Amino acid sequence: MDDKAETACRICGLDDGEALYDEYGAPQYVICECCYCESGIGDDHLSQVRERRELWIAGGAHWHDPTRRPADWDLSRQLANIPSRWR
Repeated sequence: MDDKAETACRICGLDDGEALYDEYGAPQYVICECCYCESGIGDDHLSQVRERRELWIAGGAHWHDPTRRPADWDLSRQLANIPSRWR
């Protein structure tokens, strides 16, 4: 069986190592500290993911909790973490 675990947010690409989807592909309902999307809620279809990402970026790509944003944060580098099937 393929390992379907994911640790990067499908919307913004934040990857803090926490499993958002387990090895079976089941959502863990984790809220992203960056874009505030919850795994398993509105991120299970590519069209939804793209729409939510577009809205987040158009709104300024703000962190939900700015105190958690790394000093060297780079939007392009973070977006590169998004799994290819969710781009």
